[in-house]
Amino acid sequence: MSMLKKFYPKEYVNSTYEIDFDELYKKGYRGVIFDIDNTLVPHGAPADEQAIAFFKRLHAMGYGTLMLSNNKEPRVKMFCDAVSAPYIFKAGKPGVDGYRKAMEIIGTNVDNTLFVGDQIFTDVWGANKAGIYSFLVKPIHPKEEIQIVLKRYLEKIVLFCYKRDREKQMRKSK
Repeated sequence: MSMLKKFYPKEYVNSTYEIDFDELYKKGYRGVIFDIDNTLVPHGAPADEQAIAFFKRLHAMGYGTLMLSNNKEPRVKMFCDAVSAPYIFKAGKPGVDGYRKAMEIIGTNVDNTLFVGDQIFTDVWGANKAGIYSFLVKPIHPKEEIQIVLKRYLEKIVLFCYKRDREKQMRKSK
């Protein structure tokens, strides 16, 4: 077993907006915790029409949503006010406290909560440690802060191993 498995997302997809939330709702999921930057909009960008429509749809379906961000409050509040969702700023990801508090706020638990984010070592690892089903999405925009750029090199190693392990599993299941 790979030492890197704790960093593996349950699913790796191109975009938040292509996840089948209808199907996940049918499976019993009721809450979605999101990272914001490069998960829903480019880093530092305000909520756009796509994000606003997306959250309206999730809320209409019956999902509780919450933004869990390591960013400062003004940035997080600006986005969350636009999409009508609660938030936790300076969340301390990958620590599990923010994830647990998020579930408490939206009234869900580890069995019916999803997490969607773009970074392995904060978003996915934290969700995994908290016992939440995790989606890793490809970053929306390539321009990032230097500390994130450095982490992306390490993420490539984890993703290489993740994809290799998935291919092995697929071959075994045939």
